Amino acid sequence: MPKKYLTIVETAYRATLEEQDDPVLWLSQALRGAGADVDVLLRGNAVNYGVRGQNAAGLSFGKKVQTQPPRLDRDVESLIQKGASVYYVEGDATARGIAPGELIGGLKAVKTGQLPAVLEGYDQVWHW
Repeated sequence: MPKKYLTIVETAYRATLEEQDDPVLWLSQALRGAGADVDVLLRGNAVNYGVRGQNAAGLSFGKKVQTQPPRLDRDVESLIQKGASVYYVEGDATARGIAPGELIGGLKAVKTGQLPAVLEGYDQVWHW
């Protein structure tokens, strides 16, 4: 029987200085590409991943220049295009001053009180 997986991303910008993507989003895309039924929930600071038009070009630390900056909004869009449901916790976005109009299309808002019902729809939940 196929299983459904939900990846909850709460720790934002993990390894994005060393890499051009978030490892959890990358893993979710790779698993989905291999046929796994993986969806994503953005919460906490990771709701920022859904903000349209992020640009980290020009990021540098001393003489170290990030030549391949992360494009997390594009990674999220790619997951949606591959058929993944990508949720975000509405209250977390509001607390960070992110208006719904700033978010990429296709994201699904979830209120904190709705989380138990969302989680029930998955066989496994991975929290990062």
